[in-house]
Amino acid sequence: MERETEVVSLIATAVEHLVTGETMQMSSSAEQRSSMDYYLQKTYYKTASLISNSCKSIALLTGQTAEVAMLAYEYGKNLGLAFQLIDDVLDFTGTSSSLGKGSLSDIRHGIVTAPILYAMEEFPELRSVVDRGLDDPVNVDLALEYLGKSHGIQRTRELAAKHASLASAAIGSFPESDDEDVQRSRRALVELTHRVINRTK
Repeated sequence: MERETEVVSLIATAVEHLVTGETMQMSSSAEQRSSMDYYLQKTYYKTASLISNSCKSIALLTGQTAEVAMLAYEYGKNLGLAFQLIDDVLDFTGTSSSLGKGSLSDIRHGIVTAPILYAMEEFPELRSVVDRGLDDPVNVDLALEYLGKSHGIQRTRELAAKHASLASAAIGSFPESDDEDVQRSRRALVELTHRVINRTK
């Protein structure tokens, strides 16, 4: 019963985080929108928390140790962050048909994501463009121009790959097992990290 209670708490936390993440996105200040730390915290709340707490819940419900449950949590957290980082890249590089939403959807809604944040590090003047408001198509075009000159897309992919690697490492830290089904499942979880960072939609 204790584990079931903890799982209920974990899922409740994930739901609370979803609301918190949306609130952070809707009510952020100009300073917060330009912060990579703020962006990553928001990304954890909006995406990675649900995945990480779900992974931990599964581990607990299947009778795993607290250590394994935390490794499952770390796997989910880093997988979720990698997924969202690639999602942010695809918003700039994908097509509307492949994404199931309009390309450039985030920036046109005034949402600043990792590629733009990295571009701002290289071109500080981009900050003033963002602060003037991305509801103006002229400012969106300027932001895209700066992004094209920067390494924002590349650096975001590299950060996604780092988190995917951390997710794989968490699986690699699970206790050894000779069970073929267990080994197959772990390989599938590692393969998922590769699929996440190599996806095109």
